[in-house]
Amino acid sequence: MNHFLFLAADFLSRPPGFYVMLIAMVLCTALVPFGLTNVVTYALSVAAIVITGVVLIQGYRDTAAIHAKLDEIIVALEETRNDVVGLEHADPQEIREKLVELEEEAAQTLP
Repeated sequence: MNHFLFLAADFLSRPPGFYVMLIAMVLCTALVPFGLTNVVTYALSVAAIVITGVVLIQGYRDTAAIHAKLDEIIVALEETRNDVVGLEHADPQEIREKLVELEEEAAQTLP
């Protein structure tokens, strides 16, 4: 299912996918004068849910890629610590605690 969702999100996040959604919305709007308001409402609601899913999936992919790149930078730099690599998988409380620790450490190093 993940493969299908990523493919659908990839298609819908590009211009051809946007045009398909735009055509679907225009067709739905054209059905309103024929008394198919319920169909139009349903179709547009489904489209809104799909678009929300696309945004969430694309956001997940972007965030995961950024984390991988940052982890690579951390590992490549010899003077950095590796204890923050993978922090995005920790519990929110652990992330907050680490953030406070890093901010305190940074404040001590400032002149």
